[in-house]
Amino acid sequence: MASAMILAAGLGTRLRPLTDELPKPLLWLGDRPLIAHIAEQLAAGGVRRAALNKSHLAERFSRDLIAAFPVPVEVLHEPEPFGTAGGLANAAGALGGGDVVLWNGDILIDLDVAALCAAHGEARGEAYGEDGAAATLAVAPRPAGEGTVGVGAHGEVVRLRGERFGEEAAGGDFVGVHVVGEALRRRLPPRGCMVGDVYLPWLREGRALATFAAPGVWHDIGTLAAYLDASARWLAQRGLRSHVGPGASVAGGVDVSGSVVGAGARVEGAGALRGCVVWPGARVDVDAGAPLERAVVTTQGRLVRAAV
Repeated sequence: MASAMILAAGLGTRLRPLTDELPKPLLWLGDRPLIAHIAEQLAAGGVRRAALNKSHLAERFSRDLIAAFPVPVEVLHEPEPFGTAGGLANAAGALGGGDVVLWNGDILIDLDVAALCAAHGEARGEAYGEDGAAATLAVAPRPAGEGTVGVGAHGEVVRLRGERFGEEAAGGDFVGVHVVGEALRRRLPPRGCMVGDVYLPWLREGRALATFAAPGVWHDIGTLAAYLDASARWLAQRGLRSHVGPGASVAGGVDVSGSVVGAGARVEGAGALRGCVVWPGARVDVDAGAPLERAVVTTQGRLVRAAV
């Protein structure tokens, strides 16, 4: 089974002020941080060795957090973000040789990692040339001409970032999870982007990349609205009206619906809490006259509202 890397060094600027307190991959999602959900999926898919890069608010990636992951993870510090390609290049010593599953640390998706790796191993044949596909991108299907990726008749990438490399049979959205093979790993720059600096030059040379059909429902947690939507989906998948973590307290006069209240948090007052996320250890007073809707309450007391 391939090793894996979780990309967690980004700045998360679109999610400020939440990311002034936590790196985006550590945002609380349901009963644990987002990155813990990713580590669980990698382990379930057979990954037994992983790396994680950190930069922004690097001290927040505590040893206890990493030690609780179901797969051993080596943490690599970047004094400034090296980019998706540079981060993987910097992790060469931690990951060893062979294929690597690369997973953006702000992506939540129910993806079969073992099936993705198997598809990469089978990406051979006429569509992929003599050497086969150098990487396999997980792509959520869409009609031809739509989305960020164009897919050929054999599953090959024929459109990427508006550039065309063949006849398109279907469209799709790249979901930020991919398998990178050894041939491309040898070409990684010390700084740079996987798509712009690695995949596009590879395709321009007439070489092949493959795709893997990913689930159509996924979350790129890059905005406040997307974060709240991902939290709502976490509840819905478990058939929960709400979730209140260990040691948290909710005043008897507060109706909590569609919301996650983290461990040790306190919800006081009277009224309604709807579609919200209260981070672990946070405190919020709910006003009886005005329901608190689609908002995040941070541990440091910030109240950040999304458009209702």
